[in-house]
Amino acid sequence: MNYDDVQAILACPGSSRDLTDPTLPRPIKGLTVEDVPGILVNMDAPGHSRQRRILRTAFTVQAAEQWRQSCRTLAHELLDPADGVIDLVAEYALPLASRMICQVLGVPTADHQQFHTWSTAFLTTNTASVQKRMEAYASFMAYVARLVDSHRANPGDDLLDELIGAHDDGDQLTETELVNIVFMIITAGHETTAMMISRGVFRLLLHPQQYQILVQDPALIPSAVEEILRYDGPGNPGLVRHATTTVKLPSGAVVPAGTVVLPHIAAANHDPQAFHCPERFDIRRYDEGADTRGHLGFGHGPHYCLGHAFARMELQEALRALTSRAPALRCAIPLEDVPWTSQEFTHKPMRLPVLLA
Repeated sequence: MNYDDVQAILACPGSSRDLTDPTLPRPIKGLTVEDVPGILVNMDAPGHSRQRRILRTAFTVQAAEQWRQSCRTLAHELLDPADGVIDLVAEYALPLASRMICQVLGVPTADHQQFHTWSTAFLTTNTASVQKRMEAYASFMAYVARLVDSHRANPGDDLLDELIGAHDDGDQLTETELVNIVFMIITAGHETTAMMISRGVFRLLLHPQQYQILVQDPALIPSAVEEILRYDGPGNPGLVRHATTTVKLPSGAVVPAGTVVLPHIAAANHDPQAFHCPERFDIRRYDEGADTRGHLGFGHGPHYCLGHAFARMELQEALRALTSRAPALRCAIPLEDVPWTSQEFTHKPMRLPVLLA
């Protein structure tokens, strides 16, 4: 599947994310994010469009920038106690993403560990833990409902408070919609961001010369983040769509109505017709403007990731802290011994011990 075809499916009004029909094929058996009704990623217009309009002011680049210093401080704090070696996933990427989303949403510090336990349990896709995921989901949603009530009673200036006050021409989110949106933010902000920090640093370890370029020139970090998102993006391979109408693709292929299709984000981001030498990992790709077409790591069209500015900011600060604190960063085990599959992060968290000096 090429870039143009994937982009067309993502933008097509007849490409539905409503998979509630039990006869549709499911990529993963048991409770997953795709099975949660009422969250934005699983909605179509007009309900999806309405919620996006209400939420748009809470997810601007300016809103994300307000949290940059907090993210920078936390990244350095996580590296402070390291005695020369750290597990990049368990001791850096996961706690950075988890604690940041807690701060942004106004989750009390005392609840951070429980929050992390619930979200980790739900996001684990090992089929042997379906019951635990269901229990975690129920407890998690009940907690989020209490969190919303708490912020209504004692408003502050966190993202959750902005969501509670968000409206469009007087139209505000209902209680159920608020809970679902917070759940979506938590799952995306925790697992996806942590995964991309881990993948990005691993990719740079495979290309140590490019890591050294970042050490010498931190101004390239935003470009490096975009290349990481293109090369090992969070939408890999993507979310399935249900064609509610017959869709003719730019390539000439036809997707019949009723078909369930997977618009493969990774294939699009490695299409040689869209990107020059796409299999070459090049942190200068976007800085030098060699490729003017944007990657699809955050999707495209109506479901373009709402939290893209927050994710970019966190990835940038995670790399900035590492390159400044660990200019000689290297893997503590042979790189070929690091387990790496498309499902590794969710089935069994990848262990990536690295030497900071």
